[in-house]
Amino acid sequence: MSKREEYERRVEEILMPIIKVNKYELVDVEYVKEGSNWYLRAYIDKEGGITVDDCEVVSRALGEILDREDFIDGAYILEVSSPGLGRPLKKERDFERSLGEEVEVRTYKAIDKQKEFMGILKSYDKASVTLEFEDETEMNIARADIALIRLAFDF
Repeated sequence: MSKREEYERRVEEILMPIIKVNKYELVDVEYVKEGSNWYLRAYIDKEGGITVDDCEVVSRALGEILDREDFIDGAYILEVSSPGLGRPLKKERDFERSLGEEVEVRTYKAIDKQKEFMGILKSYDKASVTLEFEDETEMNIARADIALIRLAFDF
């Protein structure tokens, strides 16, 4: 396990009690380098959406524990936010919640000369997802071939 993965795992463990007490959902934790800065990001959600106050509650509680435990080497910027409209489906509960919804899928390599697909998420398992298109045809795409899958949204 890489340091990045270890940090994300430990932060997730720390966050879970905070998330449960406040009746939020932990969507994702990521530790990434952008430019010369490292960022530790926690994405939270709840029914009806997340507010700035919700993010502040989690950020303060998490920040206190991270300062006390001090297991992350070097400086980083802590951010707590909502996942936003275009959030990718990553965890099992993301897929479960999105069944029957329209999703956008981008693949690493072309399938039938195409790398982007839009359809209804009909089913999923650890190996693949099944989309249904407007013409009622279905397509099974291996999860290993998926670069991005997220809810589709119209403006």
